[in-house]
Amino acid sequence: MKKILIFLLFITYSLAFAMAPTSKEVMKKKLTPEQYRVTQENGTERPFHNAYWNHKEVGIYVDVVSGEALFSSLDKYDSGTGWPSFTKSIDESSVKTKLDLDLSLPRTEVRSKNGDSHLGHVFQDGPKDKGGSRFCINSASLRFIPKASLEKEGYGKYLTLFK
Repeated sequence: MKKILIFLLFITYSLAFAMAPTSKEVMKKKLTPEQYRVTQENGTERPFHNAYWNHKEVGIYVDVVSGEALFSSLDKYDSGTGWPSFTKSIDESSVKTKLDLDLSLPRTEVRSKNGDSHLGHVFQDGPKDKGGSRFCINSASLRFIPKASLEKEGYGKYLTLFK
């Protein structure tokens, strides 16, 4: 009897697991095809044809997948590249970097710390007076939260940045 019960539990668990959507399936439903390609498949969107390359509104940019705060409009600048560029992340612990050898030249990839979304790359050709970093980020990996909506969206702690 005990063996039959274990067998039935095993079958039930196996069927439930097989029918449960994978995180890949969930992500494909949650994200647009471009957001999925960029954040989950390490893609790059076209320069000058993306949502935030010339966006100037005051607020913060969060990971489109996890919602973690990544960058502030205060650190955004026009790098002339056609992608949103920032001199630093909103918090040193909000992003992680890793060596990217996908192209012929090594680059430093930027990913969100908790969501592990591909965001873009960081280069050392940014404004020298701001530390020299240029975080070149794909708009498809970001969601913008205007300053006026920070509290309502659960990001009230970042209001102090804009005082």
